[in-house]
Amino acid sequence: MNPDLRNERAKATFSVERLTNMLDGGAERTKRRRQIEEIIERDPTGIFSNDENIYLHRTDRHKRSLAKHVRMIEICRKLGIGDECGGEIIRSKDFPLMWKAIADDLPTALHWVMFVPNIISLCDEQQQAQWLPLCRDWKMIGCYAQTEIGHGSNVRALETTATFLAENQGGDKGGSWIINSPTLTSTKAWPGTLGRTANHAMVIARLIDGEGIDQGIHNFLVPLRSMKDHKLLPGVKTGDLGPKIGYNTMDNGFASFDHVKIPRRNMAMRFATVDENGKYLKKSVSDATSKISYITMMQVRAYIVDEAGKNLGMATTITTRYSAVRRQGYSADGKKEFQILDYKQQQHRILPLIAASYCFFFTGKKVLERLQKIENQLISGVGTVTKTQVADIHASTSSLKSFTTTIAADGIEECRKACGGHGFLQCSGLPELFTSYLQNPTVEGDNQMLPQQVAKVLLKLVQAVKDGHDLSSYDNCDASLLIPSLQSILRKKVEKCSATSAEDLMDVGILIKSFGHRAARLLVGVAHDMNRCISSGASMEEAWNESLIQMARMSRGYSMLVLLTEVAKGIEDEFERGALQEAEVLVLKDLARLFALSQMEKNMGDFLEDGFMSAKKASWVRWNVIKLLSKIRPNAVALVDAFDHSDFRLKSVLGRFDGDVYSHLLKTSKKDPLNATEPGPGYEPHLRRLIRDGAGVYTGTSSRL
Repeated sequence: MNPDLRNERAKATFSVERLTNMLDGGAERTKRRRQIEEIIERDPTGIFSNDENIYLHRTDRHKRSLAKHVRMIEICRKLGIGDECGGEIIRSKDFPLMWKAIADDLPTALHWVMFVPNIISLCDEQQQAQWLPLCRDWKMIGCYAQTEIGHGSNVRALETTATFLAENQGGDKGGSWIINSPTLTSTKAWPGTLGRTANHAMVIARLIDGEGIDQGIHNFLVPLRSMKDHKLLPGVKTGDLGPKIGYNTMDNGFASFDHVKIPRRNMAMRFATVDENGKYLKKSVSDATSKISYITMMQVRAYIVDEAGKNLGMATTITTRYSAVRRQGYSADGKKEFQILDYKQQQHRILPLIAASYCFFFTGKKVLERLQKIENQLISGVGTVTKTQVADIHASTSSLKSFTTTIAADGIEECRKACGGHGFLQCSGLPELFTSYLQNPTVEGDNQMLPQQVAKVLLKLVQAVKDGHDLSSYDNCDASLLIPSLQSILRKKVEKCSATSAEDLMDVGILIKSFGHRAARLLVGVAHDMNRCISSGASMEEAWNESLIQMARMSRGYSMLVLLTEVAKGIEDEFERGALQEAEVLVLKDLARLFALSQMEKNMGDFLEDGFMSAKKASWVRWNVIKLLSKIRPNAVALVDAFDHSDFRLKSVLGRFDGDVYSHLLKTSKKDPLNATEPGPGYEPHLRRLIRDGAGVYTGTSSRL
């Protein structure tokens, strides 16, 4: 064990194991996770080894990842994982532990992330009885095909069509659908698992009923490949889109359909049906229940928020440990080299990112729990879920997804840069972590587009407050956090930060109110900007476009309000249920303060602009950040240790638990195929012509004619 890391761990003021247990959901879950990780790491086939990953071509990475998936399923069956769910492995609480333990991206992921959840949420009981057993047995492997090469976030503009064909017009018994890609731009593009892995797709297409009426976007289960030999079915063309900057084990694909015929009952029919005559019928359900098709999307976004914290946690683990091991610069006596973790600049780069990781954990957990409750209520019909509540969680997940993934992507890259030159090596683990994570600011709603979804929901609240409407429908909604400040701002009452000292700005309650004012003011600013544009003769469309930049600022502000509120509640909840003791609560609250104040520091203009904060109070914010860096510094290594990322999962010579960085760095370099022969592979065909044969020897001036 590196002595510096040993000393760092001895400084911890809290129980690392208790914090790990809290992150896992309890001591038993920690124990189970570690058991599963050990099974994967010690599997006798050796297929799960990631030692050669950085040297493999993406085709080989893809094939190897499929081998890992198959072996994982074999192990799950052997261990009985999924037996408690009728054999449905992906519904077992142990399944996420299993695939995460593999520490490699699996090409099959969209099958359980989106395909199966769509069947459960949008298909009727008869359809589920037909398809879910095939999914359970891994005979049917699916993906979710929504985006097209010419259309992404604008779902209403999708061009793929599903046209009803009656039996007497050439359809199969009971009628059929003709799935067609009428244009080049209607080619499905980017769905994960689509290119080479899936044999079915949940295709999002325009439903054209028996009367030729376009009934809008619906879901259709479309066979892509034979379940006997995996060959493409007639009329279907699919393939991989090509090498990406990361996430290259996944076959993000394209697909086009040339009048592909599927059964009428392959339309998802929980909330709408088409009978044998092509008559379209939308089932009578509540406004909220009609939104269940969005629940899966929101769950994926909430899952992305949760994963943002975990990925950032991996990056900070690597960088923090390395920063404790790496020494740079001498003390005044010239005898002692400093740990780079002792430099304030390094702390300012890393510690707020550790804080962000923990904050994202609490927020993701809370949002996922809330979404699960809403989905259960919608599907069972037990309890009341209003349209306002569904819209509210949509706004929250949209803003949080954009906010957290931006911070995580930028943060992972900052961690790489904070490791200096060694961070540029693939064996540091950071380049692949970064490039594979970079998809997240784009998938499930581009981060620059999502603020519009937030604005559409929250502007209705501004109008309701302005008009003096009953606001009880916002009870139990995140948007209710905005109401006090909205009422003050719209009534021309001046709000000021209540802090009277730097110490006051360490109070989480005061920080939450400050972020509440900021978010409300920015939201009112969006409304004022739009009204001003319209009053000047602009159309609604033009006014909306002019306000997009302000919407993005507002969305970030709203995210911080929701996030800090959830973190504060999350810490208290864990303490009350006994998962944490006072020592852990103290350090977690310091992390919450650090993240809040560092974000306030970065966006100080939003607090100064309307006089909510003074220049003096702004200086308190900066001072408190520095103060918290010093306070958290002794716990830095312990905090990342609590994430409990094994060396197998980190895949990093710099982030090793034992701190034996340099010997393993050199050991890894020797595995590089470029070093396999002596002399190097380029000598005989090229370098020899220069060095030995004299191809570059200067022989004096010669005629160029």
